[in-house]
Amino acid sequence: MSDPTVNFQKIDLRAASEHEYKCLGAFKNILNKEYFPDDPPVPLEEQIQDWRNIPAFVELVAYIGWNAAQSEILAYCDMGIEDTGSNEHIAFFRIEVLPEYRCQGLGRRMLGMLLPFAQDRKRSLLMIWMNDRVPAASIFLERMGGRRGQEGRMNQLKVSELDRDLITRWLQEGEPLQSEFDMGLWEGGFPDEHIDEIATLLQQLANDQPRDDLEMEDMKITPEIIHQVEKNMFARGEELWALYVLDRANQKLVGWTEVTWNPNRPMILNQGFTAVDSTYRNKGLGRWLKAAMMKKILQDRPQVEFIRTRNANSNAPMLKINNEMGFKPYHAFIAWQVNTEQVENYLSKNT
Repeated sequence: MSDPTVNFQKIDLRAASEHEYKCLGAFKNILNKEYFPDDPPVPLEEQIQDWRNIPAFVELVAYIGWNAAQSEILAYCDMGIEDTGSNEHIAFFRIEVLPEYRCQGLGRRMLGMLLPFAQDRKRSLLMIWMNDRVPAASIFLERMGGRRGQEGRMNQLKVSELDRDLITRWLQEGEPLQSEFDMGLWEGGFPDEHIDEIATLLQQLANDQPRDDLEMEDMKITPEIIHQVEKNMFARGEELWALYVLDRANQKLVGWTEVTWNPNRPMILNQGFTAVDSTYRNKGLGRWLKAAMMKKILQDRPQVEFIRTRNANSNAPMLKINNEMGFKPYHAFIAWQVNTEQVENYLSKNT
């Protein structure tokens, strides 16, 4: 049975009260300590800007579970859909509970609160990303009939362990490419004059990545979606570097690699998207981009100690490059999916 002292209330994440934000920020930092035990707490202002700047294409419902005095949040859940013109059968959800309150029925209770949102919007599939450091989550999802759609891991590179001779060698191997390609840097956001081309290539490359057993369609990515994601990122204080490659013959954008850094966590840098147009692969462009970015990080971000990136276990080409650079598993993640009808049946049972 769920703990009767946990009182749930709906929260508008884009316009919550100061007290709600403060308590939710403290709750999130407790959970972040499980996921990222080496990291400092995320400052409240950064969290608030994240919530206030949730992209407009996301429709969201969220609930917070208070203690009796409404002085501490003990549980949280949300469910969202993305109005992008693709994957209109999916609703993404999140259920979080403080460690000492787990396995008491709160997850089931929150699932029941979220389900009407999916039903009203005719979403037939629910999807959630889980961290392997919370094993109770997998037990809960298996119990309701969930199935694994994709498995991957966050990999981390300790800069002190980087093989710098390898980076030098990759840069040297990339020198002949300069006769055919130009490399440049976008800093502080993607330029408007290239945004249509960027959206087109990003959509192509994102949909080219392995989906394993995920019941997803190709994504649609537009300049407006990119701008909304950037707005959220910059509101949180993130700084973006993107190294890109153009085909000199036609000035076509053929690939890029991007990293983000936040001064609130100066020792950590996150490696984002790295991809090359399929017609330009097997030329060494990926390693050239990675090596050039690493050289810039070493020169201009000397405070960075750890670089992190997420990879699906099935993404062999990218894992090969990252493994050669010295990235090692930090934690694993699993994308779970469950049919809305299965959740309805699970909640209807007396357990």
